[in-house]
Amino acid sequence: MERHATGVTGGPERGPLSPCVCSTLRMVSRAVTQLYDDILRPSGLRVNQFSILATIARRGEANLRHLERALAIDQTTLTRSVNLLERDRMIERVPNPDGRVKAMRLTGKGKRLLNVARPLWAQVQHRVLRELGPPAWADAQRRLARLLHVAVVKRRLYRDRRRKLSGRRS
Repeated sequence: MERHATGVTGGPERGPLSPCVCSTLRMVSRAVTQLYDDILRPSGLRVNQFSILATIARRGEANLRHLERALAIDQTTLTRSVNLLERDRMIERVPNPDGRVKAMRLTGKGKRLLNVARPLWAQVQHRVLRELGPPAWADAQRRLARLLHVAVVKRRLYRDRRRKLSGRRS
């Protein structure tokens, strides 16, 4: 095994992991996403669509803000995905007394596709956890939750600082 600056490699089938946290997480995320997408292919759903549909199904109804928070997806990506799910008649908008907020719920087609996808998702989930091991995954979840918290807090502080600075210049 060749040693690199970090001394960490991704194994024989993968190149070295980057010392950059962001690059490494993106590489891992792409690979895991591709694995789930491959297994979910017979359902006609991709893992991001599955996640959105499953979140709406759990809640009964959800609006964009609920989905943004639950899935930590930026608004642009989420809006594009929701529009495609609506176009493909997997979700539908439902009226809200507020009028400004549009909630979404699954259509019959969305429920059927989710029912086909769930056992496929469970299959890949079980396979990954078996390979990784539940204790390792529990440890990874704790560490990733901490990283997510750090990233969200730091980003919020950075945005707030930028807003204050731009407000002073006005």
